[in-house]
Amino acid sequence: MHIPKSLQELANSEAVQFLRRPKTITRVFEGVFSLIVFSSLLTDGYQNKMESPQLHCILNSNSVACSFAVGAGFLAFLSCLAFLFLDTQETRIAGTRFKTAFQLLDFILAVLWAVVWFMGFCFLANQWQHSPPKEFLLGSSTAQAAIAFTFFSILVWIFQAYLAFQDLRNDAPVPYKRSLDEGSMVLTTLPLPSATSPVNMPTTGPNRLSYASSALSPCLTAPKAPRLAMMPDN
Repeated sequence: MHIPKSLQELANSEAVQFLRRPKTITRVFEGVFSLIVFSSLLTDGYQNKMESPQLHCILNSNSVACSFAVGAGFLAFLSCLAFLFLDTQETRIAGTRFKTAFQLLDFILAVLWAVVWFMGFCFLANQWQHSPPKEFLLGSSTAQAAIAFTFFSILVWIFQAYLAFQDLRNDAPVPYKRSLDEGSMVLTTLPLPSATSPVNMPTTGPNRLSYASSALSPCLTAPKAPRLAMMPDN
């Protein structure tokens, strides 16, 4: 199948490569799930009962439950947008201290949001379980959708924390790593002297030394004793 050159260039562009990253895809899912949670309860989460025109939260008439879901979803949505913008500027902050701080903040917030959504899922599910049946004419599907996407948010935020931890571990600076590597390279390139081979010194120059010969045969270099000569008597 022949692909036009323009499509190949589009597939290889930085924008497409950025959108294909697992971190970017995870942030998009986080934003969509958060948007569904807070928008569904914000629009249809408050209904009036048949005997009263006053609006009540469809989750056991507990306004705290609806307020928690709306507030958490809205803040999580803003957090996803902020980190998506920072991800687009990752090439500009590469190699700086801000990059390590950004990765650490990303990991901490992902863990916190996973805990928040877990607590929110338990709270919303408990309130929905204790809601009287057919108390409201509308809103049952809205409550079920909010609870379901609250559970999905737990999974995506846990996966986001895993990706942030991987980035933090792979890009963590090691002090003096370059110096240690260079020192090990120097040590490995030095030749080790052999125990059986003699050590030969340079033989050039007027004052050359034969260190090997002196090591092998020390008697050759030992000083000779003076010889006495007998003189004839006249």
